[in-house]
Amino acid sequence: MTQPPPDADARRAAPPVLVYPDGSLSPPPMGLYARAAATAQPVSEVIVPPRDAAAIEVPAGSILRLSCPEGSQVGDLNLFARGDLSERFFSGKTRALHGTHVSTGDRLWSCFPYLRPTATIIADSLDWYGIDADGASVHDVIGTRCDPYTHHLLSGEDYDRCCHSNLTRALAAHAGLSLAEAERHVHDVLNVFMCTGFTRDTGRYFMKASPVRAGDHLDLFAEIDLLAVMSACPGGDCGAGHSSDHAACYPLSMTVLQPEQGVLNGWESPPRNGYAGGHGA
Repeated sequence: MTQPPPDADARRAAPPVLVYPDGSLSPPPMGLYARAAATAQPVSEVIVPPRDAAAIEVPAGSILRLSCPEGSQVGDLNLFARGDLSERFFSGKTRALHGTHVSTGDRLWSCFPYLRPTATIIADSLDWYGIDADGASVHDVIGTRCDPYTHHLLSGEDYDRCCHSNLTRALAAHAGLSLAEAERHVHDVLNVFMCTGFTRDTGRYFMKASPVRAGDHLDLFAEIDLLAVMSACPGGDCGAGHSSDHAACYPLSMTVLQPEQGVLNGWESPPRNGYAGGHGA
């Protein structure tokens, strides 16, 4: 290791500055969303089989409930603007704006050049978990998704039930694309129910058994027309490992709930980002 300079302690003591301070973003209308949720009724549902993925369309102004109906299970979620796969969930900017893990009141942002809320988290039955003694929390936007390429890199084996492959198959089937076409659109995920953090000594990404239990759910208010694709991770609760057939795995569900007509009067989907796009040219 390089010998530290004489002022190393002073350099380390520089105060942290929040890149996006609290109050930088306009708050979502949580009261309106709560009233909408109170009247909402289920209109469609898909079951995500263990070690597989499924897709569902979610109209703007409705609620997408992601649920764990049976045993402890985590999911990897992709979000797209319905009808335009080029607008998709941007986990990196969501992380920068809200933090490494998201919960009630946080928004899931889309990629450039759109950069607008795709969905707002309006209910989280695991919000009690907080940040534990290991520095872990749930619903992370730091993990990329388990994938067959890293699996092959580390083990030399091919495994086709990784979340990346699951999402690719489900998107291809729903959108009528080839696997190669669909794969180009699969992106970094919201790790639903997954419990993760970074080690304090080496800063390495870790996971631990999810606290999710049957009946837990995460509710997203759809800010725009969405296509949601979710994989039930082959790691089950991710308490031991992932990308294998060894863990106990269970289904997940995605349910669209439609609020009562009129309760959202005056609400509109957010427009795409207002930047003019000159880029200094």
